[in-house]
This record gives sequence, C-alpha cells and structure tokens, in this order.
Amino acid sequence: MTKRTKYILGGVGLLIVAGIGGKIAAGKREKPVEVRIETVRRQDLVASVTASGQVIPRTKVDISSDITGRITRLAVKDGDEVKEGQLLLQIDPQQFEAQVQRAEAALANARASLAQTRANLLQARRNLERQQEIRRTNAALVSAQEVEQLETQLEVNQALVEAAQENVKQAEASLKDARYQLSRTTIYAPMSGRVTRLNVEVGETAIMGTLNRDAATLMTISDMSVLETKVKVDETDVSRISLGDSAVIQLDAFSDTTFVGRVVEISNSSVRGATAGAATTNQAIDYEVTVRILNPPPSTRPDFSSTAKIITDTRSGALAVPIIALTVREETGAEVDSTSPAASRTPAVEVGKKDVEGVFLIGEDNTVTFRAVRVGIAGEKHFEVLGGLTGGERIVAGSYQAIRELKEGQMVKEATEPTTAGTKAP
Repeated sequence: MTKRTKYILGGVGLLIVAGIGGKIAAGKREKPVEVRIETVRRQDLVASVTASGQVIPRTKVDISSDITGRITRLAVKDGDEVKEGQLLLQIDPQQFEAQVQRAEAALANARASLAQTRANLLQARRNLERQQEIRRTNAALVSAQEVEQLETQLEVNQALVEAAQENVKQAEASLKDARYQLSRTTIYAPMSGRVTRLNVEVGETAIMGTLNRDAATLMTISDMSVLETKVKVDETDVSRISLGDSAVIQLDAFSDTTFVGRVVEISNSSVRGATAGAATTNQAIDYEVTVRILNPPPSTRPDFSSTAKIITDTRSGALAVPIIALTVREETGAEVDSTSPAASRTPAVEVGKKDVEGVFLIGEDNTVTFRAVRVGIAGEKHFEVLGGLTGGERIVAGSYQAIRELKEGQMVKEATEPTTAGTKAP
C-alpha cells in the first residue's frame, strides 16, 4: 500500500469519525418541549365557592301529640295543602271524656260539701249569738264555759268552710286539666302550609312528644313559599363569604335549570363543633351557610339535593393568567417585574421558605424565563395578576406535566394539539 493510499484512507476515517461525532452531538441537543402558549390579557373574573346541600323550607313544624292514644281519624294526606286551624287528626277521646266526667262529679261533690260547711257555719254563729244574748240578759242561765265551747265550734266551722273552698278550687283545676287533655285528642294545623311528611295511619298509637321526639312526630307541615338550601363550606372558604352574597343554585331534580339565591345566614360555630366532642383534630371543619332560593319552582320538595355556587368577588378587565400556568420554583433572585406599576406595591408572595409563585415567560428565541408574580382572586380557570406582568407577554399555559418539569432557559415550542388544563402546577 502506497503512502498516498494511506493518507486517503486516514482522511476518510477522520471524516467518518467527525460525522459520527456530529450526529451524537446533535442527538444530545435538548429537543424543544411542546407546550400550550397563551398571551397574558385582561378579562372578567368571578370568584366563587361551591358547596352542596339540601333544600329545606324556611319554616316548618313537626306535629306531635301531648297525649298517648289510638288515632281514630286522619283528615289529611301526604302532600295536602292545609290552612291554619284545619283539623289534622283525631285521637280516641273515650278515656279522656271519662276523665272529664269524673272531674265534673268531683267538682259537684266539692261544691256540695262547701254548701254543707257554710250551713254548719251559719248554724254555729246563730247558736253563739243566741247564747251570748241570753247571758247578757241573765248570766246565771248560760255559763262562760258554754259560750267558749260555742265560740270554738264557730271557729272550727269557719276552718271547714275554708277547706271546702280549697277543695272546690282543686276540683275545678282537675276539671280544667281533664278538659284540656280531652281537647288534645283533636289536633289542628298550627300554620298554613303543605304536609311534607306523614308518619302515621289510622289505628296507630300516638305517643307523647316528650317521650321520644323522632318517634312521636306524627307529621310535618312546611311553608313552601320560602325555601332555602343549607350547604357545608370548608373553613378555608367560609371567610370569603358574606351575608347578601349572590349565588347560583343547581337542583338535581331540575338539572337543566339554574336558580338565583342569596346568602342569608352563616353559622358561627362549625358543624363539627356542634356535634359530639369525640371528633379528631384532623377531621375537616365545615361551617353551615344558608342560601335562600329566590325563584324556586312550585314543584320543589324538601330534601332535594342542591349545589350552590356562591359569588364572593368579581373583577372587570383584570389582568389574568391560567390557573395551570402558575407554578412554584425555588427563589433564584427572580424579582417581580419592576416595570409593572403593581409590582412596586405588591412584591411576590413567598409560598415556602425559599419558594415563590410565578409563570414561565417565552422569549423571542423560544426559551423560557421564570417570572415571579403576585395573584389575587381565582376565577374558574384564571388567576387575577396583581404584580409581575403588564399584559401582552407570552407564557407557558400547559400542560401540567410540561410546566412541572420545565427549567429556566429551556427551549419550548407550541404543541400541535391542545393540552388538557388542570390545577396549579407545583
């Protein structure tokens, strides 16, 4: 082999090695990450708290009995509309009618005894007066001892009259109680409304409400003209709700319609605090919020499942970024953009000891830079931006996985297919 041939072969080998090295180097270059890109712009935002509950009437009455007895008549059915004072049901009155008759007889007997004691008192007074007159005329005819005995007898009869009077009062009270018990055998509607629950039938025994409230409830009457839904709101959200806040209510029974509501009550104690004290410290703490439904349909019934979206705040034309675009990175000297007017007033918020919230800005060369921002209210899909951005910037808005793994200075390109939005990336 000649020297020239050796040189030629050596040159070809170097070219092959250089080509392989170039391919390896090109393969090692970092490929652009496919992301969804959005431009920071202004839009209207609505902050809300969503919670579930059940529809209840503002006013309802559980009807129970003050006596125990068998139901002999039921004048209403479940779902009936009733007026105040309308007959609802009748309990067998025979036992209580007999009590009234006994009380009437006892009262008559007490009054007769009173009349007898009064007659005895009158006779004793006359006897005393007669003997006193005789003694004044002739003291020898009536002794002092006889007069004293008549005075004592008069005092005794006076005491018997007083006792008889008290017996009459007692008998009158017993009669009044017996008549009251008899009146309790007929139950009338205490208010106008709808019978929303009927727990008894004719022939069943009604028991006194003081014995067992749940078991003693015969029926429930509800005023369906004012309906509310009580929802349980987490402690982290309840502080954002105020009396009078508007709400959009969805009833499962009317899935194609929404209703307007307004917050009328916020509980001061938690739902957990109102229950048994055996709750553990890691149990979720909820507060009960009452939302009045302003336009319920007539066919609404108690206990319908409901979802209330309570509007807590609104912003018109606010600078906003997608919720998924907001991420957290360790602080590396990145400051809020000083050109933003809001930035001078609101520095970036620290999430952890060395962490800040921010977004990835896309430069002209398609490399990303982390920019710390300060956010305000959260809408359904966007955060309000209070500082760090001025509008018009291109930012990485997805996907969740891409933002999670994205690094400073990394190159990106717009994804050919839209990515699915999610929650804020860590």
